[in-house]
Amino acid sequence: MNDLKKFYISGEWIKPSGNEVLDVFNPATNEVVSQISLGNSDDVDLAVDAAVAAFPSFSQSSKDDRIALLQRIITEYEKRTEALVEATTEEMGAPLGLSHQAQVPAGLGHFKTALSLLKKHDFTEVVGSTRIIKEPIGVCGLITPWNWPLNQITCKVAPAIAAGCTVVLKPSEIAPRTAHIFADIMHAAGVPSGVFNLIDGTGPTVGAALSAHPKVDMISFTGSTTAGKQVSIAAAENLKRVSLELGGKSAAIVLDDADFSKVIPRCVRAVMGNSGQSCNAQTRLLVPEHRLADTVELAKKAANSIVVGDPQADETVMGPVVSELQWQRVQSLIQKGVDEGAELVAGGLGLPEGCSLGCYVKPTVFSGVTPDMTIAQEEVFGPVVSIMTYRSEEEAVDIANDSIYGLSGGVYSGDLKRAKAIAAQMRTGMVHLNGASIDIKAPFGGYKQSGNGREWGLYGFEEFMETKALLGSFDEN
Repeated sequence: MNDLKKFYISGEWIKPSGNEVLDVFNPATNEVVSQISLGNSDDVDLAVDAAVAAFPSFSQSSKDDRIALLQRIITEYEKRTEALVEATTEEMGAPLGLSHQAQVPAGLGHFKTALSLLKKHDFTEVVGSTRIIKEPIGVCGLITPWNWPLNQITCKVAPAIAAGCTVVLKPSEIAPRTAHIFADIMHAAGVPSGVFNLIDGTGPTVGAALSAHPKVDMISFTGSTTAGKQVSIAAAENLKRVSLELGGKSAAIVLDDADFSKVIPRCVRAVMGNSGQSCNAQTRLLVPEHRLADTVELAKKAANSIVVGDPQADETVMGPVVSELQWQRVQSLIQKGVDEGAELVAGGLGLPEGCSLGCYVKPTVFSGVTPDMTIAQEEVFGPVVSIMTYRSEEEAVDIANDSIYGLSGGVYSGDLKRAKAIAAQMRTGMVHLNGASIDIKAPFGGYKQSGNGREWGLYGFEEFMETKALLGSFDEN
């Protein structure tokens, strides 16, 4: 068992002020694999004070010094790749292939992007006789989820550190081991004392204390929309900046000129990746009404071909969902789909064949889903696809936009110009044209109740900066 009961504060692993301990389970086996301490407001105060003390010096560090620091972090991260892969698979059930190819490399990618941006930009500009300067915002509280643990940690920590901020990280208590290894990486890279701090705990305790803390200048939160609202309320007391990346119920619009034999299986497999636990998963599959029959057959075949099982096995495509609680939630929403009249095309309730324990969900596809159904409106956060039909492009756009969320979306067409015209009407922060891959340098974030602010690339970098105008500092002549 991994003993993770210390917090990383002021450059040291220290004992927490309290004695409460939480077991961390492997969702593939239901076995306890780690133990963490649950912090409290006293621990938050200690970590925030460390970050406050470190800020004056670190915020004034040179660009060259921070470039060198990022390079050392990248080197240490690369050394710990296998340990990070093992931890990701163990605590959240990601298949080894996914951990190797996506989960762990994503974290490295954000540091490399931050390094590249820091080398290229001095974050100043001249407007008239005024010089505009971007400066580090201050002490940042970072609250991250379990579904892409390293991606979400690094897309916050990397730009914050590059900008000259100091941080207090509260990782998910469900998947904490990757965060502890990451803290060791930061220590080995020589991150100055107090610049990076880590506390474990629950959202209602540590997350709430961090969000409300008067000495924290910014909160960057990734998680559910419900929790994001609570973070905003707590942060409002001292008007700190809040950046939220929240839920999604994204739609993929497949136009009638798309190659359905390729597009439909691709859309289904994309949702099933990471066991459906991605906020930007395009779980609503919108197709022309006259193409429903072949869509259903293609989707059924794709879902039934997915190998579900032991994350350690080479042939496994989809592992478990992260916890028993998450499994129960997904099961209840599948049942809701059945109760409300959707047609179960593939998957359904219970454990997949060959899985006698663990938090495994059958790759599930519903047809006959209408916009008023629960599975068309609520984020399932599991491997569940809802096929919906439309009669016109206008109706397709209306259905896609009929959501409190607006994180991601997709359009598939044989005519790129046509796809772009549809994408322009979608109220969402990202639209993938014909299955285009994620771009780590592009802004990631959403409209409506999918949050505010942007992460990744230059847009994510500037979230961690304040803007200062030096009037009369530049002579136009």
